[in-house]
Amino acid sequence: MSREIADHLRYYAAMGVSGLSRDPAWRQRTEEVRLKADSTGRGADVASGLSRTAPAESLDDIKTDIGPACMRCKLCTLGRSQIVFGVGNPKARLMLVGEAPGEEEDKRGEPFVGRAGQLLTKIIEAIGLSREQVYIANVIKCRPPDNRNPEPDEVATCEPFLFRQIDVIRPAVIVPLGKFAAQCLLKTTDPITRLRGRRFDYRGTLLIPTFHPAYLLRNPSAKREVWDDMKLVRAILQGDA
Repeated sequence: MSREIADHLRYYAAMGVSGLSRDPAWRQRTEEVRLKADSTGRGADVASGLSRTAPAESLDDIKTDIGPACMRCKLCTLGRSQIVFGVGNPKARLMLVGEAPGEEEDKRGEPFVGRAGQLLTKIIEAIGLSREQVYIANVIKCRPPDNRNPEPDEVATCEPFLFRQIDVIRPAVIVPLGKFAAQCLLKTTDPITRLRGRRFDYRGTLLIPTFHPAYLLRNPSAKREVWDDMKLVRAILQGDA
């Protein structure tokens, strides 16, 4: 019980909640995890037990295939500034998948860099990782106008590139962020409240949906559910679940 309480305090401290733990043992453990990850390039995969063979293509191959000015769907004519491919460790054990780039992401060419992205960074750090150790992408590579949901034809055109990214990275866990990403990957209409925190076998890995960080900004009380989901993710990555 004391360990669970300590975990909760550390998580909410990372989320910006007052009462953060200053336990030096926690800081030491976090630093050790990061140093180990930096030395291996494999994130916090301390007990994966998985062997890897070289994929047939690389992330650079996929990015080159998409091209800097993709015109495969109508989003190329609807105000997007650039392709937002994805960012992070190409050998990441954890991959997070959002819906589509927003305004800030469209400007900078990187997923999750606005307010929701800042919160996502804290969520990642709360389980002892950094943005550099995971991989972050979206179902759609271009910003829809006015941040509307991607339409079915846009998803059908763009999602094969995400599938190829997943097959190259081969993460141990994929976390779809929010209803749209979860429903798209799982091909379901079930609400995120029914999907979140569950394990799904997906393309040779585990998929565990959770709420989108933007939803947490509007509904802070849902951080507890996200913390439960991310504790499960952490346990899987550490070989404890």
